[in-house]
Amino acid sequence: MMARGLARFLVSLLLVAICNAASVSQPISDSHRSAALDVFVPLDGSYKSLEEAYEALRSLEILGIDKKSDLSSGTCENVVKVLGSPSSALKDVFYALSVNGILKCKSGDDVPKDVVSKLQAGAKDAKLLLDFYYSIRGLVLVKEQFSGTDLTLGDAEAIFRSVKALSQSDGRWRYSSNNAESSTFAAGLAFETLAGVISLAPSEIDQSLIQTVKTGILKLFDSLRKYDDGTFYFDGSEGPISTTASVIRGLTSFAASESTGLNLPGDKIVGLAKFFLGVGIPGDAKDFFNQIDALASLEDNRFSVPLILSLPSTVISLTKKEPLKVKVSTVLGSKAPALGVKLAQALNSKGSSVINNQELKFDADSATYFLDSFPKNFDVGKYTFVFEILLDESANEKAYITEAQTKVPIAATGAISIENAEIAVLDSDVGSVESQKKLDLTKDGGVSLSANHLQKLRLSFQLTTPLGLVFKPHQAFLKLKHESQVEHIFLVKTSGKKAELVLDFLGLVEKLYYLSGKYEIQLTIGDASMENSLLSNIGHIELDLPERPEKAPLPPLQPTDPYSRYGPKAEISHIFRIPEKLPAKQLSLIFLGLIVLPFIAFLIGLTRLGVNIKSFPSSVGAATSALLFHGGIGAVLLLYVLFWLKLDLFTTLKALSLLGVFLLFVGHRTLSNLAAASNKLKSA
Repeated sequence: MMARGLARFLVSLLLVAICNAASVSQPISDSHRSAALDVFVPLDGSYKSLEEAYEALRSLEILGIDKKSDLSSGTCENVVKVLGSPSSALKDVFYALSVNGILKCKSGDDVPKDVVSKLQAGAKDAKLLLDFYYSIRGLVLVKEQFSGTDLTLGDAEAIFRSVKALSQSDGRWRYSSNNAESSTFAAGLAFETLAGVISLAPSEIDQSLIQTVKTGILKLFDSLRKYDDGTFYFDGSEGPISTTASVIRGLTSFAASESTGLNLPGDKIVGLAKFFLGVGIPGDAKDFFNQIDALASLEDNRFSVPLILSLPSTVISLTKKEPLKVKVSTVLGSKAPALGVKLAQALNSKGSSVINNQELKFDADSATYFLDSFPKNFDVGKYTFVFEILLDESANEKAYITEAQTKVPIAATGAISIENAEIAVLDSDVGSVESQKKLDLTKDGGVSLSANHLQKLRLSFQLTTPLGLVFKPHQAFLKLKHESQVEHIFLVKTSGKKAELVLDFLGLVEKLYYLSGKYEIQLTIGDASMENSLLSNIGHIELDLPERPEKAPLPPLQPTDPYSRYGPKAEISHIFRIPEKLPAKQLSLIFLGLIVLPFIAFLIGLTRLGVNIKSFPSSVGAATSALLFHGGIGAVLLLYVLFWLKLDLFTTLKALSLLGVFLLFVGHRTLSNLAAASNKLKSA
C-alpha cells in the first residue's frame, strides 16, 4: 500500500509539473471521453468494489457517456446485497447508496429501514471523522433517493460540534481526536460532512458555529500553492489531485446551503480550475475521477462558475493570413453566457506592445471570437497576448468568474526571405577571393570547390522577415562530411544584417584529422517562426591537407547501422572435397561373395551333420524359454542388419545392451532345462 501510494504521489507531482509548464488551459473535450472508456474498464461486467463502480459511473455520467445498461445487472446485485445486510460496513453502505443514485437499483418508497437505523446510529455514536462522513452523507443520499423519509437529526447541533472539534487552527482537520496529525484532505471530508448536518438539521445551526467554520476555510486557503500562471492547488500526503478535489467537493457542498453564505475569492476558484485542466488526461482511474468530479463541482456551485479562455491554436501563419480564434467556455466545455473578449495587449519579445485594446468579433455559429486582421507592424516572432473577458453580470442568472487577464504565448510564423547567399574560397594571407559562387539555398546545388590548408572557406547570406527586418534564426549550421563519413558541424552566426561563417583550414587541420579528399557541404537553417526552414545540400569541396603527424589523433570510428545485421548476409562459397576413387565394380562383387561364402558353408554343414529339433523341449516352460532364446538371437541378427542399413552406432549399442540382458536371462533358463533333461536320461 505504501509503494502504491508513493507511486501515485510521484505521478501527481509529475502532473503538477506539467500543469506548471502548460500556459493555455483547455476545457474537457472528446479526448477525455475517449480516455474514460479505456480507464474505467470493468472486469467481467462489474468492478472490484462499489467504490470503484461509483467513481466510474460518476465520471462517465459527467462526461455524458451512457454505460448504465452494461453495468447495472451485476452492480445492482451488489447494491441490493449491501443495503439488505444488517452487517454491512458504513463505507459499503455509503457507496452502495452512491451507486444507487445513478443506477436506480432501489427507488420509490422501498426504504431500507435497517440501513437508515445503522446510519443514524453511526452518526450518533461516531468518534472518527470517516464514520461521521459515511453516516451523514449516507443519510443525505437516502433523503435524496427515497421520498417521504423523515431523516432529520434531532441532535444535529451536537453532531456539528463533534465534527468541528476535529478542526485545527490552520484550517486543516484531524481524522480522530486521538490523532494529532492533521490533513488538508480530511478538511474536504469535514466540509462535506458539515454540509450534510446542515441539510438534515430540523432547525438552523448556530451561526457562530458556521462562522467559525468559514474562518477556518479562509485560513485553509492560506496554504494554497501557486504557480506564476495563476494556477492554485492544495498539497497533502494523498497527492495534489486527490487533496484539491476533496477540498473542492467539500467547499461546494458547504456553500450549497444558503445559511452558510460562503463566498470565495474568484481568482482562487479559477486557479483551482486551471490546475485540474492543466494536468491533461490522468492515466490513473482515481485521479481521473477526482479531476472530472472536482470540475463538475466547480461548474455547478452557488458562489461562482469559472469560465476558461482557450485557443484552438497558438500559432498564427502570416503567410496564410489566418485569423486569431478564441473560445470561452465552462470547465466542462459548456457554452459560456453572452460576453465580450478583448485583446488588451500583444507584447513582442522585447516587451513592446504592438496591439492594444482590440475587441474580438463573435461568430455565433462556431461560438468563436476572432481577430481577422493584424496591424502592419505585426511581424513574425514570439508574442504574449493578454486577453480580458468582459462579463455582463446583469444579464446572467448565475455568477460567473474569470481571470482578470489571461496571458497566452503566441507564435507568429511566416516565410523568411533568403538573399545574397554566396560561398567563396579565400587566400589566408591577403583575404582575396580565389573563387566565389552565388547560391540558391531553396534547392540543392552542385557547387564544386577546392582548397588547401592555407586557404579559407566563407559562407554568407541574409535573412529578412516579411516586414524586411533582419531575422536571426535559432539554428543555422554548416556541416562538412568527409567521404569516410566523418562529420564536422560549425555554427553560422548572425552579425548585423548578414549571417556569415569563415572556416580557416590552417587552424582546423587537426580538427579535420588531416583528412584530405572530398567533403560534402550541407547547410541547415531552422526556427519555430520560419515556415520555410531548410536543409540544403550546397555541393562539395576538395581539400588538400598536410600528411597526418605520427602523434596526431586518429579520426573516430564511425558507428555501424544497428539494423545492418538484419540485412542480407554475404554469400558463403564452399568447395567440397573431391571424392576418392572407388574400386572396380567387379572387385566389390568378388569381395561380397567371399563374405557370403562362409555362411553358405555353415548351412551346408548343418545339413551334413543331420541337424534336427528332436531335442527341442516339450514342456511349456522349457519350450517358452527356448523360443525366447532363439527369438532373441534372431533379434540380434536383425539389429545388425538395421545397423548396416540405417541405425547409428549409439542407437545400436543401446538396443544391443537391452537384448544382451534379455538373452542372458532366457539362455540361462534354456541351458538349465537342457541340463535337467539330460540328467533324467542318464538316471533312467
